[in-house]
Amino acid sequence: MDFSQLNSAEQAHMTKIIEKKQMQDFLRLYSGLVERCFTSCCNDFTSKALSSKEEQCVMNCADKFLKHSERVGQRFAELNAEAMGPKP
Repeated sequence: MDFSQLNSAEQAHMTKIIEKKQMQDFLRLYSGLVERCFTSCCNDFTSKALSSKEEQCVMNCADKFLKHSERVGQRFAELNAEAMGPKP
């Protein structure tokens, strides 16, 4: 984004809005990860601690979720770069 035509107060305000949006996106991603992995992996509520099976499931789930999110981000960046590229 080009904020060069905004004065410094407007630039600071826009930066603050963008940072807030990024934090909201991060928290949404984290919340989705927690909910998905908890729902999929945590079944035994007779103990406070996770069983080794549950712990491994959570680790695999989180790893898969983060790799998926990373790949989606990469693909989005690729598509964005294509869209911003020179037009024929």
